[in-house]
Amino acid sequence: MTTSNNGHTSSNGDGAHLVSSPLLPEGYAIPRSRFTRASTRMRELLRDEPYLFGPGVYDPLTAQLVMYHGFKAVYFSGYSFAMGHLGSTDMDLYSSVEIADGARRTVSALRKFQLTMAVGDPEKGVPPKHLDIPPLIVDMDGGYGNIFNVQRTTELYVNAGVASAHIEDQVLPKRCGHIGGKALIPVAEMIGKLRMARAVADDLGDRDFVLIARTDGLSAVDAPEPARGLPLAIERGLHYLDSGLPDLLWCEFPTADRAPVEEFTQQIRKRFPDARFAFNWSSSFKWFNEKNPMTFAELGQMGVSFIFITLGGLHAAGYGVSKLLQAMNARQEQGYIELQRQEWALGDDIPSKSHHFFSGVPYHHVVGKAYDAARLGNEFVEELPAEKVV
Repeated sequence: MTTSNNGHTSSNGDGAHLVSSPLLPEGYAIPRSRFTRASTRMRELLRDEPYLFGPGVYDPLTAQLVMYHGFKAVYFSGYSFAMGHLGSTDMDLYSSVEIADGARRTVSALRKFQLTMAVGDPEKGVPPKHLDIPPLIVDMDGGYGNIFNVQRTTELYVNAGVASAHIEDQVLPKRCGHIGGKALIPVAEMIGKLRMARAVADDLGDRDFVLIARTDGLSAVDAPEPARGLPLAIERGLHYLDSGLPDLLWCEFPTADRAPVEEFTQQIRKRFPDARFAFNWSSSFKWFNEKNPMTFAELGQMGVSFIFITLGGLHAAGYGVSKLLQAMNARQEQGYIELQRQEWALGDDIPSKSHHFFSGVPYHHVVGKAYDAARLGNEFVEELPAEKVV
């Protein structure tokens, strides 16, 4: 197993970490980490890595792409889910059950994807790819209600196999941290929500469940305390860490400016030298206009253990589909042919270029044959020239 400082992992063919599975025929194997609880795996990564990075996704397919390309964590973004699931914005418009179900389906898809990639495509000479399942970190917004809503949501998350969740201190209905007009609940109410989330995870036997406390104090326009701005965010962060509940502390910042991030982490660490932080390398910022944008490595040196880009996957999807539609609008079928040329360009690893391979058709044929399922097996596969079909 090789590891790089950017949070990637790749298999080097070493079979020491591979084991068999009853869901694979004899001769195939998967990484041993499949049988490690996701939260435990995340704690191992937080301990061993200079920082853990999770690209933001909103559905199983985007999460599978993150896994395929070797990232060690996946962040399930609430804003991305609102846009991808409802076609709307991040203002508490979806329910706890909806996002929990999205997370459940995503965890299930990642586990299935590990199996399908472990088979490869024997008929086309595509070798197995042994992928670790990245832990899924899921937005819990403000908990979707009071402590009993938090209780239900945490139970759904833990039972779904989610590794971690973050709760924020906004008055409900909340809004994206980069939308104006935010108000904060009392500190005691926020700590009550954190207590409940921790208690539920422990009760379900998942004592490794990673709990992240988020404060929107820096940009809040209404709060019970007299302080505002950075002093309020620091005060809130210290209160949350005083409770002993969160594993990571996240302050939502309104811009990509470096100074507030440095000040926040330094002030928190004066009282809690070992404090660890989460940081949203936010899609709301025009990073391309920053002369000296904060790097992941620099954030790691500040004590940031988990870094994520909330809407990275959604922006990429929006860009790619828009480019395809523009091309098809201008050149009809040629626009789609151009897309296929790019997908199938030599040397470019785009696993979804064959939707049959990416969705696991070879796996279903191999396992279907082993289980003697009706009309599943390579003898039922129509022989067609590779240059004609995917």
